[in-house]
Amino acid sequence: MTADLLLTGARVVDARRDLPDAWVHVRDGLIAEVGSGTTPHAEEILDLDGAILTPGLIDLHVHGGGGHAFDDGTDAITAGVAAHRRHGTTATLISLVSSPLDVLRRQLSVVEVARRSDSRILGVHLEGPCLSPARRGAHDPTVLGVPDAPFMDLVLSAEPGLIRQVTLAPELPGALDAITKLAARGIRVAIGHTEADYALTREAIARGATLLTHALNAMPAIGHRRPGPVPAALDDDRTTLELILDGVHVDPAVARMLLTAAPRRVALITDAMAAAAHADGDYRLGDLDVHVVDGRALLDDGVTIAGSTLTLDRAVRTAVLDLGLSASDAVGAATAVPAGALGDASRGLIEPGMRADLVAWDADWRVQRVWLSPSS
Repeated sequence: MTADLLLTGARVVDARRDLPDAWVHVRDGLIAEVGSGTTPHAEEILDLDGAILTPGLIDLHVHGGGGHAFDDGTDAITAGVAAHRRHGTTATLISLVSSPLDVLRRQLSVVEVARRSDSRILGVHLEGPCLSPARRGAHDPTVLGVPDAPFMDLVLSAEPGLIRQVTLAPELPGALDAITKLAARGIRVAIGHTEADYALTREAIARGATLLTHALNAMPAIGHRRPGPVPAALDDDRTTLELILDGVHVDPAVARMLLTAAPRRVALITDAMAAAAHADGDYRLGDLDVHVVDGRALLDDGVTIAGSTLTLDRAVRTAVLDLGLSASDAVGAATAVPAGALGDASRGLIEPGMRADLVAWDADWRVQRVWLSPSS
């Protein structure tokens, strides 16, 4: 990206605005000005000819892409992240599935190496191993555990800022105390892969949990007498609900209901595994075999969904074109909402001072070009 760049002729869309015939001035990797009408001076001017311009997308929950699993080493992380970047994702929270603690410790070291060379790798989301065996989904049941002293030592002794998010089931022994301790250290705790009811979910939120991992999946359904964790999260404005908008994990009608019930609190995620932005075939998710047919990832049982092959641009496109969400709300669900969930004030909006990670889209919401801010 040029140090002094003016993007003109754009429809600028973020969570706060939908501004036609607008311009964005980028200087030294940051947004300097946004407006319409008279343009400022810049060393380079690029006319976007009516393209939609949004902030770069932020994925809180992704395990791989482009044929690469994020637990396969630094090169796999680099290649997988690059595959998603071509689809507009400019900030990635690397998600690791349940594994033995010694394996997770090695994987954390690998992500730390990758993070040091790429500021758009935001850190790690540990999705397990402190999950309910009854709601384990595509997690190896032999490695599941509880948030005991060895697990807490693994998390709390990690490099500062490396582990940003932990998913756990609050009904496990010691889980509520673990939530309190993790939240006190600034680590986001997500409730997921759980049998928790409404009351226990509320208690977990009161202890400091602020996210619901892939809402409606791997948890009790919404019942009219037993509401479960989703209504508990909907009832508390402190909580962000992850949503996999691929048409497989959640029916579009239910997804629309969730987005309507919690405006600006639903974060679109991919939960993508290696086959995202790649081809059908046989893959691995952790130590489990995954078969991808027609873009649908399943374990050997032919029933259990093993992540998705979604890219975040497709989720935004689905939200706008199929669910009828406003452009600002759809874009916000993949930018400002996840940034807010992580407490990241440098990303997610096209505002002065923000990082100039930007995406240009055509009128059908397909990515045309991605700009990455060189700022650290």
